[in-house]
Amino acid sequence: MSTEAVQDGKVVDPTVLADVDDPREAIEVGVLMANGRLVGRHFATRAEATAWARPEEGDRVVEFNVLCECDFTS
Repeated sequence: MSTEAVQDGKVVDPTVLADVDDPREAIEVGVLMANGRLVGRHFATRAEATAWARPEEGDRVVEFNVLCECDFTS
């Protein structure tokens, strides 16, 4: 019995997961307030977070990996 499968005319190994998101690329957008805390809401896009943030009060739009929220980039 063969463990090979055919998908779209190509032989594929069914033991290999397909279309699985790489958790290292799970980047989320948030707003970091002046007091160092993230706001308690999620943003679908950086533009949405930018529109919500108040930079005049010290807010910063940040992107971070959801596995390690300690790595902020602006």
